[in-house]
Amino acid sequence: MTPDAEFGYELLVCRYAELAWHPSDGARDDTRPAFVARQLGTEERRWDTVVIEVDPAAFAARRAFGDRTIDSDLLHVVRNAPAEWKWYRDALPHPGYPWRYVRQAVHRAAGRDLIEKRRRNNRIQLRRKRPYPDWVERIVAIENKPDLDRSAADRLADQLAHDVEAGLADEAWLATETTGERVEPALLREMPVEAGILATDFSEGVDADAADVAWHPSGLAPGEGERRDPETVTRRLEIAERAYGKGWRSFADTMRPDCRHFELRREGRALIPYCAAKEKSPTARECSGSCAEFSPEPPQWRTKGWPIEGGPGKGLELVLDRRRERERGRVTESDGE
Repeated sequence: MTPDAEFGYELLVCRYAELAWHPSDGARDDTRPAFVARQLGTEERRWDTVVIEVDPAAFAARRAFGDRTIDSDLLHVVRNAPAEWKWYRDALPHPGYPWRYVRQAVHRAAGRDLIEKRRRNNRIQLRRKRPYPDWVERIVAIENKPDLDRSAADRLADQLAHDVEAGLADEAWLATETTGERVEPALLREMPVEAGILATDFSEGVDADAADVAWHPSGLAPGEGERRDPETVTRRLEIAERAYGKGWRSFADTMRPDCRHFELRREGRALIPYCAAKEKSPTARECSGSCAEFSPEPPQWRTKGWPIEGGPGKGLELVLDRRRERERGRVTESDGE
């Protein structure tokens, strides 16, 4: 059954995309190599769901840099690190801000084993450990709205129009719940024609057949012979890196799995948070230490078969981390055919 909160619906859309992307490809077993994240974007626009389509071989090369996000300052260093030792100011393009911040990024990059560094003649030199790959194929933005009424359609139309014009995404979609009924055509006509419409039915939980395409999207990538400007390319890569490090199961980072009422409930092939005290799927704002129902796990729970550093809540976080890692591995192993 679809959770009442839009937050819960968002998680189901993320899991569906993980199982069956790309929905307009036709064959359910012919999915594109991709991974999914949520609540990412820029200062101007935050997307509910983000799908990063990747080249599997290049994605495997990216994984060699570790599982954490490479932030914008580190990207400047890692992408431009030379094959041979060079003074960092000769090796890297001018960043547009003081060099002392670049020097700090060089130290951080070396600390994370992303590059090598040394000091010669009182100068910091660096060289790459491996080339940073061109691993991002396409970025897809999905706006989620389970209950699409007139006011919601008006707001979403403006937001999707911004996505179309901004040029950061290669496709823009609206996902909305139909529960077996047709989406109101008048509301769909409010949307930009370039945006796709994904009609979902999660009444039986999530699987690869839980959505249909009500409207096919138009590609938003530059046409043949055109290219995105370097600033846009960099912003897209920063979004992809944040998506890679965060994923969509990171909701546990902003909730309280250490509460005795926190559970993970199965919705088909998805696991979503559930509050046993409130008997609902809570939002991140509701599931906090300030909640009137918050009850920390008793110390005894943390020493009976669970890791010493935590109780069942840590076990649930471990389950989510393992699933994220499993999906990363599945993408890497895909041949993309």
